[in-house]
Formats: sequence, C-alpha cells, structure tokens
Amino acid sequence: MNQLPVYTIGHGTRKIEELIRPLKDHGIKYLLDVRSQPYSRYHPQFSRDALQRSLEESGIRYVFMGDLLGGRPSDPGCYDKEGKIDYERVKTMDFFKAGIERIKTAYAKNLPIALMCSERDPGHCHRSKLIGPVLVEEKIHLLHIDEKDHLRNQAEVMARSPKKGD
Repeated sequence: MNQLPVYTIGHGTRKIEELIRPLKDHGIKYLLDVRSQPYSRYHPQFSRDALQRSLEESGIRYVFMGDLLGGRPSDPGCYDKEGKIDYERVKTMDFFKAGIERIKTAYAKNLPIALMCSERDPGHCHRSKLIGPVLVEEKIHLLHIDEKDHLRNQAEVMARSPKKGD
C-alpha cells in the first residue's frame, strides 16, 4: 500500500465547486477545517454549515479542527506582549499537540485528508507556517494545493513565502 500524503488547501475566493474539484481529483475523503472561526462573511459558501452540506453532497466528510489547529487560538498564552501570535508558543500547547496527534493517526491509517483554511496561497497561511513544519518534522508527507491548484511541498511553499518583516 502506498502512503497517501496529507494535503492542505485554502478556499480564498473560490466557488465551492472550485474547492471540491481538486479535493476529488486527489481522492480526499475528509476535509479538516483548521480555521479558528469557521465562517466567512464575504463567501458564505465557506461558512461551517454550508460548507459541510456541500462537502457531504460530494462524498467528503467535514471535520472541524480549528479549536486544535487554528491560526488564532483563544488561549492568551499563544500571543506575545504586543498581541501577535507566537507560533513557537502554539506548538507547545496541549490542544495543538492533540490536533497533530489526530493528523498523525489519520496518516498512519492512510486516510485521504486535506487541511483547509481561508488563505488560498499556502505561503501566507498557518498551514505552512505553523502546521506544516511540525508535520514535516514528524516525517509526514505533506503537499499543499496552491492558489493555482498546483501541488507544492513544504520546502517549495516556504521558499516562495514572505518572510517576517516583508
């Protein structure tokens, strides 16, 4: 049996069909929503209930994991004194570690999963800046579906990603 990668994708301004198409193309059966707040004022098709309905109609199961792996945790210990998120702190939190363990379990079972957030470009998202490095460190094969639906590995995404201060 070949090991399936863990995919990531961002919804951005896509139409719902434009999100579902690459998921189906890659055989994804479980979409893990890693947005801290699973709604979109400007793109209501990506609010939690609407997204879940659309995915289920397409044979994809929706799983909310923003409480564990979201980029804006509710725990004040995840922020520096200026109120900016500190990913190194987040990585030490029990809730984040629990989310990573769930991904590791899915990976070990060879489940076809994708992590979804709102940023269409993975280089601008916590999928590549927070979650990606941890998964790569855990020896999990990770592929990002970028804004043009091309597959990029973690190193490629980080190479073209803006650095702090840019």
